[in-house]
Order: sequence, then C-alpha cells, then structure tokens
Amino acid sequence: MDSLWHHPQVLIGFLIMIFICFVIPGGLTIWNIINCFVKKPRREKVVSTVTVILGGLFYLILLEVMNVRGEWYEPIYPDELHNFISMDYFPALFFPWVIGTVGYFLLLYVRADRLPPLFSVFLIANLILLNVIQIAVAVQLYKNACKDWIGMLFYVYHFNILLLSTRVIVKHMKEQVAYYKTREHEMNDHPKIKWLYFKASKLSGYAFPLLLMLFFIVALLEIFFVLAGQGLDAPVKAFTNTADWTFSKQIPPPPLEYEGHYLCTVAAGGHGKVVKPIRLGRRRGAVIVVNRQLCIANAFEELIAEKFPALHRRIRHFYDTYGYPVSRHITNPGRADAVYVLMKPLEWFFLMVLYLADKRPEVRINRQYKM
Repeated sequence: MDSLWHHPQVLIGFLIMIFICFVIPGGLTIWNIINCFVKKPRREKVVSTVTVILGGLFYLILLEVMNVRGEWYEPIYPDELHNFISMDYFPALFFPWVIGTVGYFLLLYVRADRLPPLFSVFLIANLILLNVIQIAVAVQLYKNACKDWIGMLFYVYHFNILLLSTRVIVKHMKEQVAYYKTREHEMNDHPKIKWLYFKASKLSGYAFPLLLMLFFIVALLEIFFVLAGQGLDAPVKAFTNTADWTFSKQIPPPPLEYEGHYLCTVAAGGHGKVVKPIRLGRRRGAVIVVNRQLCIANAFEELIAEKFPALHRRIRHFYDTYGYPVSRHITNPGRADAVYVLMKPLEWFFLMVLYLADKRPEVRINRQYKM
C-alpha cells in the first residue's frame, strides 16, 4: 500500500473503484433492508428508484467486465464467456421483464385507492412473474458468477429486486385492504359487490385472483410467442440455448487462439474494415480468425520450407525469438491495425515471391489454415 501513496492517480482510481463496487451497492442494500422493517421508511421511493436504475447500469458494466459476449455457436477467446441468455429467444424474457418493471414503479408511486382493483392484481401478477424470471437468471449465472467477488455483485442486485418487489406488493395489498374497509358501508344496497369487497378486504383473498391473473398473463405470452415464431418453450430455450452457464445445453466451438503467430493476433484483434478477416481456420487444433495477409505469410513460409529447408530453419528461429513476444504486445484493435499496415510491404514481397516460384500460388494461399 505504501507504493500507492507515491502514485496519487492510482490511489484515487483504486478508491473510486472501491466506492463504486462496494460502498454504493452496499449502502443502498442496507437502506432498503432498513426500510422494510421500520414503520416510516425514509426516502423509500427515491432510494428504490436509484437502486433499480443504477443497479441495472452496474449489471451491464459487470457483464462487460466478465467479457460476456457472443452466442453459443460463435467462437470466442478463452477468457470470454458466451451470452447467458440466447438472443434468439430474448424477447420471451424481455417483454415480461419490461412490463413487470413498469408495474413495480406504478405500485411504488401510485396509491392503492387510485388504481382499479383488477388492474392492481394485474400489476402484482406481472411483478411476481418478473421475480420468477430474475431468480431463474440468478441461478443461470451461478456457474460462473460465484468464481470471484466481482461475479457475486450480480446477486446484490437480484437480492435488492426481490426485496423491493416483496415490500411494494405487501404494502400495496395492505393499502387495498384498508381502502376496502372504508368503503364497506357504501355497499349495503349491493350484496354481490359487498361480498366481493369483503373477499378483497382480506390478504388471503388476493391468492385466487392473482393465480388466475398469472395464468391469464402466461397464456397471453405463450400465444404471442407462437405467433412470433418463438414457440411455446421460448422462455426455457432462452436459458438452455446457451453455453457456459448453469442451464446451458449447447456445446460451443473451440475458443479462438490468442497468442502464437502475431499475424493471427492481428487478424483476430484488429478492426474488421482494416484487417479484413475472410473466414475461420484451424491452427494447431485451435480455431482462429484468418485474413489474406496471414494466409500469404504462411504460404510463403511453406514454400521456403519446401525449397530451402536450411533457410527456413533460420527464419523460424528468428521468428520464434522475436515474433512471439511481439504478439503479446498486440493487446487492442489499434495496435493490431498498426501491425497490419506495417506488414503490408512484406506481404507484397511474399506475394511476389509466391507468384514467381509457385505454379499455383492462389491454391497454396487458399489452403492455409483450412478447417
């Protein structure tokens, strides 16, 4: 720690990271827990809103930190993970999530006496469905999220969503019960309506309407999924049509190669418009991204190995000594683009030699790194 004091920028960055990763989520969580047990919650609406919105942003940042990217059938690098929700079936979870979130804020900001009873039941049912989904997501993340403390931050958000949802549902139902009791004397001339109010005036009276509403909402969603071509089992496939996670059923392709030939690193790591990748290939059992520059360089090496074995051994020794260390410094797309441009004159030289010494140079070039 003493060295940090000699580098103020590093120390400030470290403190900011601690504040963002621990102080803010921890403080909001403690505040929400306290609000659940006190008679008069403090700034409940503001704190709850900040928790949901800011927590959602942190969630996306955590996914980026964990390098979550790509569908299960796409090759990714060894330190990356495939999407934990299949984008092909993402709408099956997205729409219930959005409707449930909107329902939460309506229940949070609008008093029970201002909402029609049936609409209140609809909102609560959607919020319950949202929590079923978010609990399933939490279980889906378990396989990789629990490997380090960064992944555990996902569960801080899931815990807060469950806590806040439970709080707002119970609060709203109690408000509805109190409101029905104040209106009971107005129903003396309407026995059937009075009976309905009497049923609704008990918390247990919500169970049956909520069950019916949940069934109705799920049925509507299933009809929508079928019409949209997603299928009845779309919510299940959203979790199982993945790789690397708890419910995953798919086997992903081999990971892309990071190191080795520095031109492999260039082809895989540069911007597509610059390095111009053309296909996937295989190198020493690993799947790699291939561009024409890489194929030409490898075809040239193959030709030299055939025609001048002694010269090839010297070139290979030189490359093994200096080429591999270079590849470790190509750590971002900008550097990969720069190496690609610097290699262009050498690529043209390799191509000229191939066309002068080989009867079918394009055949040799095209067969490099074939799958």
